[in-house]
Amino acid sequence: MRYPWLPMLSLMGMGFYIAIAIILGIWGGHWLDGKMNTGPLWLIIGLVMGIAVAALGVYNMIKPFMEEAKKTDNKKNKDIK
Repeated sequence: MRYPWLPMLSLMGMGFYIAIAIILGIWGGHWLDGKMNTGPLWLIIGLVMGIAVAALGVYNMIKPFMEEAKKTDNKKNKDIK
């Protein structure tokens, strides 16, 4: 690998991604509650959607690392047999 620190930077950005996704979901829900006068309904929906977007984003960020680990593991298993 040419730049070994590149995966670390990608993983460090994951925390920011999670925080921004959840904060934007809460903010959007709060804003909709103010416009529609619906109480905490949209706030809760925004929170759940923010968590779902964060989880999906984290999965997509980790997927290349999991695939690389799987390839390495399969290669080691073939060498052992």
